[in-house]
Amino acid sequence: MTCLILGFGGQGRVVLDILRLRGEVRVAGFVDDACQGPGQEVYGQPVLGDSSFLSQALLEDITGIVVAIGNNAIRRARFEEALGLGFTPISAVHPSVVIAADARADAGLQAMAGVIVNPGAHIGRNVILNTAATVDHDCVVGDHAFIGPGSHLGGNVTVGDGAFLGIGVAVLPGLTIGEGAVVGAGAVVVRDIPPGVTAMGVPARVAGADQPKASPGAAQTDPPPR
Repeated sequence: MTCLILGFGGQGRVVLDILRLRGEVRVAGFVDDACQGPGQEVYGQPVLGDSSFLSQALLEDITGIVVAIGNNAIRRARFEEALGLGFTPISAVHPSVVIAADARADAGLQAMAGVIVNPGAHIGRNVILNTAATVDHDCVVGDHAFIGPGSHLGGNVTVGDGAFLGIGVAVLPGLTIGEGAVVGAGAVVVRDIPPGVTAMGVPARVAGADQPKASPGAAQTDPPPR
């Protein structure tokens, strides 16, 4: 199969590197609305156009796609748009990734170097498991979620659809991170996090919920633009 990578930022370059290492699909090039015109290349790969190129790609029998965008809301919208057009989502799983035999990963997984997914876990569609993240036994990670580099989920953790965990987050076993919640870098989650909130700190507390303000730069709370 021949595929496109949607998004040529940092996430897109990492995905391209993974697909090159695996050698299972041919990458036709990048598509990005920041395309500057014919002849542009990123990481040695052509930028074929902006999102209007997608329909043409299908006519050229380019049917696979990886939506390599870090922002969960944008990644979800682009993923659903691509599926609606008729693209097949491709997973990009680094050769060093360990996924247990009975763990389940749905379409469009992006799993970077050093990721571990243990028995009984279920990873939803269009999820990013970033470098050296670990998902322990019987966890459920919802569609379009982002688990940041070096983040660790204890056993039986549930991460809701579209939730974002920054770099180095630790979640104690059995807890739930609500849909669309954002957990800042370095946070230690010791109780459930409600949907749609931002939490940070050690232990993690919901922003604005009567706790001292974090120092500037102390937590990464916003998803990256790509």
